[in-house]
Amino acid sequence: VSTQSTGSSGINAEYGVAIEEVKGEVSYEAKCALTIPIAKPLAPKKLSKKLYKCCKAAIKAKSVRRGTKEVGKSLRKGEKGFVIIAGDVSPIDVISHLPVLCEESKVPYCYVPCRSDLGAAIGSNTPCSILLILKGDEYKDKYKECVKLIKELPSIYL
Repeated sequence: VSTQSTGSSGINAEYGVAIEEVKGEVSYEAKCALTIPIAKPLAPKKLSKKLYKCCKAAIKAKSVRRGTKEVGKSLRKGEKGFVIIAGDVSPIDVISHLPVLCEESKVPYCYVPCRSDLGAAIGSNTPCSILLILKGDEYKDKYKECVKLIKELPSIYL
């Protein structure tokens, strides 16, 4: 997301949203304002941090599938886990079919506000649009907690 910096705050040229910067960091609320319309259920700030920590543990155990193509293939094969989707993917068509695939496979999923944060959580300098976290013994407590919290998020289908 490109911003025109004017001191400690900037204006996003694409969306016209004021972005408050704190020591070079964009606030969680500003990132949420820039998400795509289909980004529901969106993880709250506390859950996002827990998801990122689970990602770090899962990447050490090598039980992460990243990217649209790899996650889609894994879901079709029947691999189980939970899916984290970035809420600022553009164009939307890149990931719009994956929530449906998750629901058909009965895999819990949620959105987080920012691709770059999702990429940083797995130790990559490249932003990441989607991750499938597979169940692993090394981080089973974090995994179970994340799945429980994702399932508690308000569903868009009532």
